Amino acid sequence: MQVEKRSIDFIPEAERHGQPRSLFFVWFGANANITTVAAGVLPISLGLNLFWSALSILLGSLIGAIFMASHSAQGPRLGIPQMIQSRAQFGVFGAIVPLLFVMLIYLGFFVSNTLLAAQAIASASPLGNGGNIALLGGLCFLVALFGYTLIHRLQKLLSLVSIAVFGIATLLALALPMESGQWTAQGFNLASFLASVSIAVTWQLSYAPYVADYSRYLPTRTSTRQVFWYSYAGTVIGGSWMMLLGAVLAKAVAGFSDNVGLHLLGVLGGGTLLAVAFVLYGQIAINVFNLYGAFMSTVTVIEPFAALKVSPRVRASFMLVICALATALCTLAQDDFIQFFLNFIFFMSYFLIPWTAINLVDYYALRKGVYQIADIFDPCGIYGRVNWIAVGVFIATIALEIPFMNTSLYVGPIAASLQGIDLAWVVGLLFPAACYYGLMSRRRDLSAAPVKS
Repeated sequence: MQVEKRSIDFIPEAERHGQPRSLFFVWFGANANITTVAAGVLPISLGLNLFWSALSILLGSLIGAIFMASHSAQGPRLGIPQMIQSRAQFGVFGAIVPLLFVMLIYLGFFVSNTLLAAQAIASASPLGNGGNIALLGGLCFLVALFGYTLIHRLQKLLSLVSIAVFGIATLLALALPMESGQWTAQGFNLASFLASVSIAVTWQLSYAPYVADYSRYLPTRTSTRQVFWYSYAGTVIGGSWMMLLGAVLAKAVAGFSDNVGLHLLGVLGGGTLLAVAFVLYGQIAINVFNLYGAFMSTVTVIEPFAALKVSPRVRASFMLVICALATALCTLAQDDFIQFFLNFIFFMSYFLIPWTAINLVDYYALRKGVYQIADIFDPCGIYGRVNWIAVGVFIATIALEIPFMNTSLYVGPIAASLQGIDLAWVVGLLFPAACYYGLMSRRRDLSAAPVKS
């Protein structure tokens, strides 16, 4: 194993390797952790029973993964990380606008994952809460430093182990006693159901800013269809399974949401060293994604302003600073984690969905996958410094979403008139897709030379 040499730069064909089936394990493993299980508690916290929770989770996962997998399919074709590709839509400097929001999402998930893991191993670790958080951060740093190949290998191993461990946990959870009527269609609430669908959609979309990062080393000739379906199957099966397990345990185990990891260990037979190691491994695996993505996003922001050559030493320095910042933020833990997590999920959707709509419309409908890669790194290239159409549509969409929002922090007037139904994610998908396509299709400079380094 060697430290990955590439960062945001184009991957030459001579360095391409791998098979699309590896993406199933990458995205199944990305979901095989207690944070995804905790997300399954959210539909229950909204008042749904298990029948409606399960239906909303499945529906939201199936919808959201369409967009997630569509981003994954861009990787082999373009050979660059996901967020730097946004320069083709927003401009070299304009892409910094969505990047800043995405970096907040990376940090938010890093904090959430670390807190859950630290809670879970608190009783079995002699280090104390601060020591556990530092240990998790250090292990994430090491894996992210080595990068792409090691991440793929660890995710495959995690996926195979998770199928066995979570399979046992699921059988044990379904055997637990719970109140009657949980698997019936009674007690339906439209607002809660749509909010739960939105959570599952956003969960899948949360991978969109970095999903192509893990397919960009595949050979250019790799089947786009296979990349899409392996990514789609891995994230839908992994995500919906873990969320459903969380929903079942939220109904069957009293106080489950207070400490998801510890209660899950209890279902598995207690805080044995093997069980603790599994929980720890799962949280490290998903936090590596956040650290790896935050590193490349940081380089993408800085690169237009400075001639930055990312050597192994520079890579380590950047990652160490980002990891230290994210670890420090873990000390600002919320007392009510589930409510904090719920607000964070909704917060993500308001910024992620407009970005994904603009990116996918540009790639699939306007440019049809044809980009000039060299110009993505050149402020004077065909994509320019700032594409004010993309930036304007992005900001206008966020403003348009505000009346439709429904969180514990703010309820918009339209959401209130609809009895709490949050349709901001629908607005955030449809408005920018139509508006960006309509405005950009009138431009004459959409044609680009074939993809090259």
